[in-house]
Amino acid sequence: MVRRLRPVGLDFTEDAPIRLVFTARTAAAPEAVYRALAEDVEGWPRWFGAVTLARPTHGGAGREVRLVGGTRFQETVMAADPEQRYAYRVDETNLPGVRALLEEWRLSPAAPGSGTLVRWTFAADGPALFRFALAGARPGMGLSFRSAVRALDARLSQQRPAGQ
Repeated sequence: MVRRLRPVGLDFTEDAPIRLVFTARTAAAPEAVYRALAEDVEGWPRWFGAVTLARPTHGGAGREVRLVGGTRFQETVMAADPEQRYAYRVDETNLPGVRALLEEWRLSPAAPGSGTLVRWTFAADGPALFRFALAGARPGMGLSFRSAVRALDARLSQQRPAGQ
């Protein structure tokens, strides 16, 4: 059953009842990581193991995403700041219990010429049972995120010209 979620703004990453924040580092530069996140949406399944389908909608202003296990999302892109941030709000999903959901990817140079620090914030709201389940899922979500960033970094390293 597809359900409509409560629309939230970017400030939800700071004041959501549930905030899961994960970080990882890549050797790739922020501009390459940003391109993979925001411009090559259809490429997500090649590096994020939980994603089976991702495609832009509404001329790039939205996304459709499907996960392993059948969870589906219709999203609105909330921020697309080149080399810095990519954020999207879930508008519709078949995931039970969730009332609001926003994800933000923040990118910052790790050090001059030494890659990117990637921070993923998963901000959500739902009833007590959903909050409890999400807290229990935290270790698995962190592992999934770190694995995805490693896979993305490997993918991007294959695309970099030699010597960069």
